[in-house]
Amino acid sequence: MEIRVLRYFLVTAREQNITKAAELLHITQPTLSRQLAALEEELGTSLFIRGNKKITLTEKGILLKRRAMEILELEEKTLEEILDKEHLVEGSVTIGCGEYGATETLAKICEKYREKYPKVQIRLHTATADVVHDRMKQGLVDIGMFMEPVNTDEFDYIRLPEEEPWVIVMRPEDPLAQKKVVTKKDILPLPVILPERLNVQSELANWFGRDYEKLNAAFVGNLATNSAVMAQNGLAYLITIEGAMRFWDKSRLTYRKLSPEMSSKTLIAWRRNIPYSLAVTKFIEEINAFQA
Repeated sequence: MEIRVLRYFLVTAREQNITKAAELLHITQPTLSRQLAALEEELGTSLFIRGNKKITLTEKGILLKRRAMEILELEEKTLEEILDKEHLVEGSVTIGCGEYGATETLAKICEKYREKYPKVQIRLHTATADVVHDRMKQGLVDIGMFMEPVNTDEFDYIRLPEEEPWVIVMRPEDPLAQKKVVTKKDILPLPVILPERLNVQSELANWFGRDYEKLNAAFVGNLATNSAVMAQNGLAYLITIEGAMRFWDKSRLTYRKLSPEMSSKTLIAWRRNIPYSLAVTKFIEEINAFQA
């Protein structure tokens, strides 16, 4: 399976039309058709459903699309690392992080780094800690920002000093918004939106104690932004960290801290004992300098 053919496949999947894809790739339509047919034969499966006006992906085609994107991204990063030169820091650094208040600290590190190495592009990948963790192991993300608890066996890291308080989010006119803090007794009768991460759910279970099983978990969300839309429409109450609220419209949503207080800390981590590009190595140095 050649990288070139994977590029052909991805362009065709995006355009949903072989003729248009061939034009963009600067090859003839018959040549592209032969290459795609050979790819299907090599894999022993159909990748496209061919209609009169457009083509769509089969289930196997959707799987290949996801993997092909990862392969091409990894190829690009590998070339950057191989071609790096000590006297010229360029290329890219990919950072994976969730929606945390500690992202402000990350921004300060990036600011210092960009002052020194303006030719490096910083790529931000927003996802849950579990997804970031997996992409780091695949070599697709260089630096990860995680909210504890998280498995750090394979990582070096710094722990940021900021605490991330846990809150419950509701509409400003909601009766719960009249309280200064919210207790588990207040929450138990309400439909709530829980974080998807099992490690975080375990932390919440410890906070609720035996009452955790009584929770009305109407929704489970991987990122707080979409969950906030549900809360904004009065469908449920979102349990999240205060930092996730920082850039939301305060006229449409408000929050109250949990009582007794519950908080989490954030890590910036990178994989231990693997070779990095010069750009990533310099970024790790900047992280450690910030901690010092």
